[in-house]
Amino acid sequence: MSVHRETSGALRVLPRGRHAAPREVVADSQRERMLVAMAEACATKGYANVAVADVIERAHVSRRSFYEQFSNKEDCFLAAYDAGVAGLLEEIAAAEEAARPSGGLLAAARAGTETYLQLLADNPAFARTFLIEVLGAGPDALARRDAVHQRFAERLMEGFEAVRGGAGAGGAVPAPAPFVFRAAVGAIHELVTQELLVGGPEALPGLLDQVLEVELRLLGGGVGGVG
Repeated sequence: MSVHRETSGALRVLPRGRHAAPREVVADSQRERMLVAMAEACATKGYANVAVADVIERAHVSRRSFYEQFSNKEDCFLAAYDAGVAGLLEEIAAAEEAARPSGGLLAAARAGTETYLQLLADNPAFARTFLIEVLGAGPDALARRDAVHQRFAERLMEGFEAVRGGAGAGGAVPAPAPFVFRAAVGAIHELVTQELLVGGPEALPGLLDQVLEVELRLLGGGVGGVG
């Protein structure tokens, strides 16, 4: 879900452009409401207990409108997951890009991590969908989750390689194996999920230094401290 910055970090789906025909705008608005409704229903009832009726009731759309957009409940869930992840990655990238010119890669990593945690805190329904409910949503959802973890691992790898290349002495910092980056993502995911379950979404921003330390320690400490 693309993110409206003016709505205090709320993850939302944008229409397909200001010149879309009225019918397209209506369809996009309905789709957005259904995606949000799916995330909220899953957060409240759990994916296994959600029915199409829960989504259409929350989104205030007809059953016909639902099936014009989605083939079934799983299709809607996957669309909500994909849209939310796209918005999350977009905002992380924007935060990193804004921080990099003045503070370098460490500042960018901190800004990206802070944005990640704050967006999950600001969007508790999506946070639960992203971290927990996806585990029980079937093999296609697990494949999506695996692909997302790989994308996060690749982002860590790219950041490490950039630091390594500029570390002096021809990149003297040894490069970790690819599985180390996946392990770092898995460790962070576990830490954030546990905090979500125990402390609630509002506690997630407090994990900032812990998440950065996990990254730095698992990747060999080659990019300096977290401060």
